[in-house]
Amino acid sequence: MSNTRDGERVPTPGQLTGEVTVYEPITILDLSDRGALVETQFALHLDSLHEFRLSFGTRSVVVKGRIAHCQIGELNQGTVLYRTGVEFIEPSDHALSAIHSFVEALKFAATTAPMRIVEAELADDGN
Repeated sequence: MSNTRDGERVPTPGQLTGEVTVYEPITILDLSDRGALVETQFALHLDSLHEFRLSFGTRSVVVKGRIAHCQIGELNQGTVLYRTGVEFIEPSDHALSAIHSFVEALKFAATTAPMRIVEAELADDGN
């Protein structure tokens, strides 16, 4: 087997730690231009920062969010579900526009057929 590394790896003394970004599905219960209430199968730490990928049909955005509160929401088939308030932190103009358009469409559709967020995931960015 050939070595395809660009650089030599050296052993590290003691314990060297790091973090990895992992995408987990979430359910968005409500949404505004400034934040969201999400439901997860895991607790999120108060004041931690995470990246949220939101997909509104064919339009998708990533926003950074601060965890404002997290509490046990309900027990569903033996699984604890957590409800978490997320405050969006400095969303880009593109993200803000997509969120705002979706929220306005939801308001308009409230009297007709309800719209749903197709997909949403959370990335723990290690902060």
